Amino acid sequence: MNKKHIAVVGTGGVGGYFGFKLNKTNETTRRHKISFTARGETYRILKENGLSLLSPEHSENRTRPDEIYGEIAEIRNPHLVLICVKEYDLENVCRQLSGVISEETILLPMMNGADIHERIRSIIPHNIILPSCVYVASHIKEKGIIEHHGKPGKLIFGKDPEHLSEDVDWVAELIRESNIDYEFRKSALTDIWTKFIFIASVGLVSAKHNSSIGAVFAEEHQKKEAIAIMREVKLIADKKQIYLPEDIIQKTVEKAAAFPFGTPTSLQIDINSGKEENELELFAGTIIRYGAELQVDTSSTKKIYQQLKKKQLNI
Repeated sequence: MNKKHIAVVGTGGVGGYFGFKLNKTNETTRRHKISFTARGETYRILKENGLSLLSPEHSENRTRPDEIYGEIAEIRNPHLVLICVKEYDLENVCRQLSGVISEETILLPMMNGADIHERIRSIIPHNIILPSCVYVASHIKEKGIIEHHGKPGKLIFGKDPEHLSEDVDWVAELIRESNIDYEFRKSALTDIWTKFIFIASVGLVSAKHNSSIGAVFAEEHQKKEAIAIMREVKLIADKKQIYLPEDIIQKTVEKAAAFPFGTPTSLQIDINSGKEENELELFAGTIIRYGAELQVDTSSTKKIYQQLKKKQLNI
Protein backbone atom coordinates (compact mmCIF):
# COMPACT_ATOMS: atom_id res chain seq x y z
CA MET A 1 0.00 0.00 0.00
CA ASN A 2 1.37 3.41 -0.99
CA LYS A 3 1.67 6.03 1.72
CA LYS A 4 -1.70 7.67 2.37
CA HIS A 5 -2.83 10.75 4.27
CA ILE A 6 -5.66 9.86 6.68
CA ALA A 7 -7.37 12.88 8.23
CA VAL A 8 -9.51 12.42 11.36
CA VAL A 9 -12.03 15.26 11.61
CA GLY A 10 -13.34 15.43 15.16
CA THR A 11 -11.58 14.05 18.24
CA GLY A 12 -14.52 13.42 20.54
CA GLY A 13 -15.52 10.05 21.94
CA VAL A 14 -15.67 8.30 18.55
CA GLY A 15 -12.95 10.15 16.63
CA GLY A 16 -10.64 10.13 19.62
CA TYR A 17 -11.02 6.38 20.14
CA PHE A 18 -10.63 5.25 16.53
CA GLY A 19 -8.12 7.99 15.70
CA PHE A 20 -5.97 6.92 18.64
CA LYS A 21 -5.89 3.32 17.42
CA LEU A 22 -5.03 4.34 13.86
CA ASN A 23 -2.23 6.59 14.97
CA LYS A 24 -0.87 4.27 17.66
CA THR A 25 -0.22 1.62 15.02
CA ASN A 26 1.18 4.17 12.61
CA GLU A 27 3.68 5.42 15.18
CA THR A 28 5.31 2.00 14.84
CA THR A 29 4.86 1.31 11.13
CA ARG A 30 5.22 4.90 9.78
CA ARG A 31 3.35 3.69 6.71
CA HIS A 32 1.02 6.66 6.46
CA LYS A 33 0.47 10.26 7.45
CA ILE A 34 -2.20 10.66 10.14
CA SER A 35 -3.66 14.06 10.99
CA PHE A 36 -6.26 15.18 13.53
CA THR A 37 -8.47 18.25 13.38
CA ALA A 38 -9.51 19.89 16.64
CA ARG A 39 -10.73 23.27 17.77
CA GLY A 40 -9.99 25.76 20.52
CA GLU A 41 -8.52 24.45 23.76
CA THR A 42 -8.56 20.87 22.49
CA TYR A 43 -6.31 21.92 19.59
CA ARG A 44 -3.82 23.51 21.99
CA ILE A 45 -3.76 20.48 24.30
CA LEU A 46 -3.29 18.02 21.42
CA LYS A 47 -0.45 20.15 20.06
CA GLU A 48 1.30 20.17 23.43
CA ASN A 49 0.49 16.73 24.83
CA GLY A 50 -0.91 14.55 22.05
CA LEU A 51 -4.11 12.53 22.45
CA SER A 52 -4.68 10.26 25.46
CA LEU A 53 -6.98 7.23 25.56
CA LEU A 54 -7.89 5.62 28.88
CA SER A 55 -8.90 2.12 27.86
CA PRO A 56 -8.39 -1.48 29.00
CA GLU A 57 -7.09 -2.12 25.47
CA HIS A 58 -3.99 0.05 25.79
CA SER A 59 -1.38 0.32 28.53
CA GLU A 60 0.49 3.05 26.61
CA ASN A 61 -2.22 5.66 26.49
CA ARG A 62 -0.72 8.62 24.62
CA THR A 63 -0.23 9.16 20.90
CA ARG A 64 0.99 12.05 18.76
CA PRO A 65 -0.26 12.35 15.17
CA ASP A 66 1.89 13.68 12.34
CA GLU A 67 -0.19 16.85 12.07
CA ILE A 68 -2.84 18.62 14.11
CA TYR A 69 -4.98 21.18 12.32
CA GLY A 70 -7.04 23.87 13.98
CA GLU A 71 -9.20 24.33 10.90
CA ILE A 72 -10.49 21.94 8.25
CA ALA A 73 -9.26 24.40 5.61
CA GLU A 74 -5.67 23.55 6.63
CA ILE A 75 -5.96 19.88 5.59
CA ARG A 76 -3.89 19.09 2.49
CA ASN A 77 -4.26 16.18 0.04
CA PRO A 78 -6.19 13.66 2.16
CA HIS A 79 -6.73 10.20 0.70
CA LEU A 80 -9.19 9.23 3.42
CA VAL A 81 -11.22 11.45 5.76
CA LEU A 82 -12.84 9.99 8.87
CA ILE A 83 -15.81 12.24 9.67
CA CYS A 84 -16.34 11.94 13.43
CA VAL A 85 -18.53 14.92 14.35
CA LYS A 86 -21.94 15.49 15.93
CA GLU A 87 -24.73 15.15 13.40
CA TYR A 88 -25.77 18.79 13.81
CA ASP A 89 -22.29 19.82 12.60
CA LEU A 90 -22.34 17.50 9.58
CA GLU A 91 -23.44 19.87 6.83
CA ASN A 92 -21.09 22.63 7.96
CA VAL A 93 -18.16 20.20 8.11
CA CYS A 94 -18.96 18.79 4.65
CA ARG A 95 -19.08 22.26 3.12
CA GLN A 96 -15.61 22.92 4.54
CA LEU A 97 -14.30 19.53 3.38
CA SER A 98 -15.52 20.16 -0.17
CA GLY A 99 -12.83 22.82 -0.45
CA VAL A 100 -9.88 20.61 0.57
CA ILE A 101 -10.58 17.14 -0.84
CA SER A 102 -9.76 15.84 -4.31
CA GLU A 103 -11.87 13.60 -6.54
CA GLU A 104 -9.94 10.60 -5.20
CA THR A 105 -10.58 11.33 -1.50
CA ILE A 106 -12.66 8.65 0.23
CA LEU A 107 -15.02 9.73 3.02
CA LEU A 108 -15.79 7.41 5.93
CA PRO A 109 -18.38 8.89 8.33
CA MET A 110 -18.05 7.29 11.76
CA MET A 111 -21.55 8.36 12.73
CA ASN A 112 -24.79 6.57 13.57
CA GLY A 113 -27.88 7.61 11.65
CA ALA A 114 -30.01 6.37 8.79
CA ASP A 115 -29.52 9.41 6.57
CA ILE A 116 -25.84 10.30 7.13
CA HIS A 117 -24.69 8.97 3.76
CA GLU A 118 -27.42 10.89 1.89
CA ARG A 119 -26.68 14.14 3.71
CA ILE A 120 -22.99 13.96 2.84
CA ARG A 121 -23.83 13.05 -0.77
CA SER A 122 -26.06 16.13 -1.10
CA ILE A 123 -23.03 18.37 -0.47
CA ILE A 124 -20.19 16.22 -1.82
CA PRO A 125 -21.87 14.47 -4.78
CA HIS A 126 -19.03 12.71 -6.60
CA ASN A 127 -16.66 11.21 -4.02
CA ILE A 128 -16.74 7.69 -2.61
CA ILE A 129 -18.66 7.73 0.69
CA LEU A 130 -18.59 4.50 2.73
CA PRO A 131 -21.83 3.97 4.72
CA SER A 132 -21.10 2.86 8.27
CA CYS A 133 -22.20 2.51 11.87
CA VAL A 134 -20.11 2.32 15.03
CA TYR A 135 -20.39 0.65 18.41
CA VAL A 136 -18.15 2.13 21.11
CA ALA A 137 -18.63 3.23 24.73
CA SER A 138 -16.25 6.20 24.81
CA HIS A 139 -16.52 9.84 25.78
CA ILE A 140 -14.42 12.92 26.43
CA LYS A 141 -13.16 12.70 30.02
CA GLU A 142 -11.52 16.08 29.64
CA LYS A 143 -10.10 17.96 26.67
CA GLY A 144 -7.45 15.82 24.99
CA ILE A 145 -8.37 12.71 27.03
CA ILE A 146 -10.83 10.06 25.84
CA GLU A 147 -12.17 7.42 28.23
CA HIS A 148 -13.34 4.03 26.94
CA HIS A 149 -15.21 1.31 28.83
CA GLY A 150 -16.50 -2.13 27.99
CA LYS A 151 -15.90 -4.11 24.84
CA PRO A 152 -13.54 -2.90 22.09
CA GLY A 153 -15.17 -0.42 19.76
CA LYS A 154 -16.46 -1.85 16.50
CA LEU A 155 -16.82 -0.34 13.03
CA ILE A 156 -19.17 -1.81 10.41
CA PHE A 157 -18.89 -0.28 6.96
CA GLY A 158 -19.63 -1.12 3.36
CA LYS A 159 -19.04 -0.06 -0.21
CA ASP A 160 -20.56 3.11 -1.61
CA PRO A 161 -23.78 1.98 -3.37
CA GLU A 162 -23.02 4.47 -6.16
CA HIS A 163 -19.41 3.28 -6.61
CA LEU A 164 -19.62 -0.49 -6.09
CA SER A 165 -16.86 -1.27 -8.59
CA GLU A 166 -14.31 1.02 -6.93
CA ASP A 167 -11.47 -0.68 -5.06
CA VAL A 168 -11.56 0.40 -1.42
CA ASP A 169 -9.91 -2.70 0.00
CA TRP A 170 -6.97 -0.60 1.19
CA VAL A 171 -9.30 1.14 3.66
CA ALA A 172 -10.34 -2.21 5.14
CA GLU A 173 -6.68 -3.22 5.32
CA LEU A 174 -5.82 0.02 7.12
CA ILE A 175 -8.56 -0.63 9.70
CA ARG A 176 -7.41 -4.23 10.15
CA GLU A 177 -3.76 -3.21 10.64
CA SER A 178 -4.85 -0.74 13.33
CA ASN A 179 -6.30 -3.56 15.46
CA ILE A 180 -9.80 -2.15 15.14
CA ASP A 181 -12.66 -4.62 15.39
CA TYR A 182 -14.49 -4.23 12.09
CA GLU A 183 -16.70 -5.83 9.47
CA PHE A 184 -16.51 -4.74 5.83
CA ARG A 185 -19.44 -5.61 3.59
CA LYS A 186 -20.67 -5.01 0.07
CA SER A 187 -23.62 -3.23 1.74
CA ALA A 188 -23.82 -1.96 5.32
CA LEU A 189 -27.40 -0.64 5.06
CA THR A 190 -28.96 -3.48 7.07
CA ASP A 191 -26.45 -2.88 9.87
CA ILE A 192 -27.04 0.88 9.80
CA TRP A 193 -30.83 0.50 10.04
CA THR A 194 -30.54 -2.21 12.71
CA LYS A 195 -28.61 0.28 14.82
CA PHE A 196 -30.99 3.12 13.94
CA ILE A 197 -34.16 1.28 14.95
CA PHE A 198 -32.63 0.86 18.41
CA ILE A 199 -31.07 4.26 19.01
CA ALA A 200 -34.00 6.23 17.58
CA SER A 201 -36.78 4.47 19.49
CA VAL A 202 -34.97 4.21 22.81
CA GLY A 203 -33.47 7.68 22.50
CA LEU A 204 -36.80 9.40 21.85
CA VAL A 205 -38.76 7.63 24.58
CA SER A 206 -35.99 7.96 27.18
CA ALA A 207 -35.75 11.67 26.40
CA LYS A 208 -39.51 12.19 26.76
CA HIS A 209 -39.69 10.49 30.17
CA ASN A 210 -36.12 11.19 31.32
CA SER A 211 -35.79 7.43 31.73
CA SER A 212 -32.86 5.05 31.53
CA ILE A 213 -32.78 2.35 28.85
CA GLY A 214 -33.88 -0.21 31.43
CA ALA A 215 -36.79 1.95 32.61
CA VAL A 216 -38.09 2.38 29.06
CA PHE A 217 -38.72 -1.35 28.80
CA ALA A 218 -39.73 -1.92 32.43
CA GLU A 219 -42.63 0.55 32.29
CA GLU A 220 -45.40 -0.74 29.99
CA HIS A 221 -46.48 2.60 28.53
CA GLN A 222 -42.90 3.59 27.63
CA LYS A 223 -42.28 0.17 26.11
CA LYS A 224 -45.37 0.54 23.91
CA GLU A 225 -44.17 3.97 22.73
CA ALA A 226 -40.74 2.58 21.84
CA ILE A 227 -42.20 -0.39 19.97
CA ALA A 228 -44.56 1.90 18.03
CA ILE A 229 -41.55 3.90 16.80
CA MET A 230 -39.72 0.69 15.91
CA ARG A 231 -42.70 -0.38 13.78
CA GLU A 232 -42.60 2.90 11.89
CA VAL A 233 -38.87 2.57 11.22
CA LYS A 234 -39.37 -1.01 10.03
CA LEU A 235 -42.08 0.11 7.58
CA ILE A 236 -39.79 2.81 6.20
CA ALA A 237 -36.94 0.32 5.77
CA ASP A 238 -39.30 -2.04 3.95
CA LYS A 239 -40.36 0.75 1.58
CA LYS A 240 -36.69 1.60 0.94
CA GLN A 241 -36.04 -2.11 0.24
CA ILE A 242 -33.55 -2.34 3.09
CA TYR A 243 -33.71 -5.79 4.64
CA LEU A 244 -34.51 -5.99 8.33
CA PRO A 245 -35.52 -9.40 9.74
CA GLU A 246 -39.18 -9.88 10.64
CA ASP A 247 -38.23 -10.34 14.30
CA ILE A 248 -36.15 -7.14 14.41
CA ILE A 249 -38.44 -5.53 17.02
CA GLN A 250 -38.18 -8.50 19.37
CA LYS A 251 -34.40 -8.58 18.87
CA THR A 252 -34.18 -4.84 19.57
CA VAL A 253 -36.10 -5.22 22.84
CA GLU A 254 -33.77 -8.08 23.81
CA LYS A 255 -30.74 -5.94 22.98
CA ALA A 256 -32.02 -3.19 25.29
CA ALA A 257 -32.45 -5.71 28.10
CA ALA A 258 -28.74 -6.52 27.93
CA PHE A 259 -27.78 -2.99 29.00
CA PRO A 260 -27.33 -2.16 32.70
CA PHE A 261 -30.74 -0.93 33.91
CA GLY A 262 -29.64 2.65 34.62
CA THR A 263 -27.86 3.29 31.32
CA PRO A 264 -28.91 6.71 29.97
CA THR A 265 -29.10 7.77 26.32
CA SER A 266 -27.34 10.82 24.90
CA LEU A 267 -30.65 12.35 23.72
CA GLN A 268 -32.15 11.87 27.19
CA ILE A 269 -29.22 13.68 28.78
CA ASP A 270 -29.13 16.49 26.22
CA ILE A 271 -32.88 17.20 26.17
CA ASN A 272 -33.29 17.11 29.95
CA SER A 273 -30.23 19.26 30.60
CA GLY A 274 -31.55 21.92 28.22
CA LYS A 275 -28.85 21.47 25.58
CA GLU A 276 -30.01 23.17 22.38
CA GLU A 277 -27.93 21.03 20.03
CA ASN A 278 -28.98 17.39 20.21
CA GLU A 279 -29.99 14.36 18.16
CA LEU A 280 -33.74 15.03 17.99
CA GLU A 281 -33.66 15.79 14.26
CA LEU A 282 -31.30 12.87 13.59
CA PHE A 283 -33.85 10.48 15.09
CA ALA A 284 -37.38 11.90 14.86
CA GLY A 285 -36.70 14.33 12.03
CA THR A 286 -35.33 11.57 9.82
CA ILE A 287 -38.25 9.21 10.52
CA ILE A 288 -40.83 11.92 9.84
CA ARG A 289 -39.11 13.05 6.64
CA TYR A 290 -38.79 9.53 5.26
CA GLY A 291 -42.40 8.83 6.26
CA ALA A 292 -43.61 11.83 4.26
CA GLU A 293 -41.50 10.86 1.24
CA LEU A 294 -42.62 7.22 1.27
CA GLN A 295 -46.20 7.70 2.50
CA VAL A 296 -45.62 5.81 5.74
CA ASP A 297 -47.65 6.76 8.81
CA THR A 298 -45.24 8.10 11.45
CA SER A 299 -47.81 9.47 13.89
CA SER A 300 -46.17 7.86 16.94
CA THR A 301 -42.85 9.51 16.16
CA LYS A 302 -44.54 12.84 15.35
CA LYS A 303 -46.33 12.85 18.70
CA ILE A 304 -43.13 12.35 20.70
CA TYR A 305 -41.27 14.82 18.46
CA GLN A 306 -43.84 17.53 19.26
CA GLN A 307 -43.75 16.69 22.98
CA LEU A 308 -39.95 16.93 23.02
CA LYS A 309 -39.96 20.24 21.13
CA LYS A 310 -42.40 21.59 23.72
CA LYS A 311 -40.25 20.18 26.55
CA GLN A 312 -37.22 21.99 25.13
CA LEU A 313 -39.09 25.29 25.19
CA ASN A 314 -40.12 24.81 28.83
CA ILE A 315 -36.70 23.84 30.20
